[in-house]
Amino acid sequence: MNDKILLTHGGGGEEMGELIKNLFFKHFGNDILNKNEDAASLCVNENIAFTTDSFVVTPLFFSGGDIGKIAIAGTVNDLVSVGAKPLYIGCGFIIEEGFLIDELEKIVISMSEEMKKSGVKIVAGDTKVVPRGFADKIFINTSGIGEIVCKNISSHNLSFGDTILVTNKIGNHGACILSNREELELVGDIKSDCASLWSPISELFKNNIKPKALRDATRGGLSAVLNEWAQTSNVGILINEEKILIEDSVKGVCEIFGFEPYEFANEGTMVICANSEDAQKIVEILQNFEETKFTHIIGEVTNECKKQVILKSAWGTSRYLELPKGELLPRIC
Repeated sequence: MNDKILLTHGGGGEEMGELIKNLFFKHFGNDILNKNEDAASLCVNENIAFTTDSFVVTPLFFSGGDIGKIAIAGTVNDLVSVGAKPLYIGCGFIIEEGFLIDELEKIVISMSEEMKKSGVKIVAGDTKVVPRGFADKIFINTSGIGEIVCKNISSHNLSFGDTILVTNKIGNHGACILSNREELELVGDIKSDCASLWSPISELFKNNIKPKALRDATRGGLSAVLNEWAQTSNVGILINEEKILIEDSVKGVCEIFGFEPYEFANEGTMVICANSEDAQKIVEILQNFEETKFTHIIGEVTNECKKQVILKSAWGTSRYLELPKGELLPRIC
């Protein structure tokens, strides 16, 4: 096999067959995918969740992950956010002519390793190769199917007295991508939080704890999730700024470029709304997992300032935490 992607790898002939067999099937192979049909025959019950996403992150490789890991983790976490066990993924690759086969294999291996953490399988796929200059190295599209094991988790469920939690420090992924981009030439030990969260969140379900709402805080970060919840459920949300965990290096990046850490993307951080009586149990359970060891309570749902998020500072002052506007940082995931 060649060491670079050629247009013939997307032509449907011998070269494409070799790429699929010797690379994709080698790392993604399972009893469904290996049948090599035009569509996968799946066994699922009537309670299913479906999601689709596209991944165009640059750089492709960064501290804590790569485009392949994000593609799997992002799809898994979208399913988890509605109480679904991830089962199957369909995956499409758009690859630019000249892309190194070695780099493609690194991405594929990373995807394979990430799938093992949740047990999800790639069962259908597609590969397209475009001429040089018509894409930026590689884009990945995914569609995920999961079995809903905890029903009626929704952004419409928030009510007065509920507790808001976050499973990680915030802003790490956005700060990592920003500092990894060549033209910025930032030096720092900022690692993306990219991770699949099925294992820790499913432990809540096993312990008969049902969150009222879950959301993976990706583009728009914590601010986007909280504002969406406040508007959808017609409630106010009060957040204690002192309680939000942010690494000093992330704060530094934000100060340099004038960004809000609350608006920075995360790729392995779940925002949770739960009944107040369940909040401490959630903290205790999730802190047993590496991916969610920083789980902490940050605020509550109120009857005041409906459809608004209020951020209370350490000095007793308050301000609105507004919905992000514009494109904060393109090509983030």
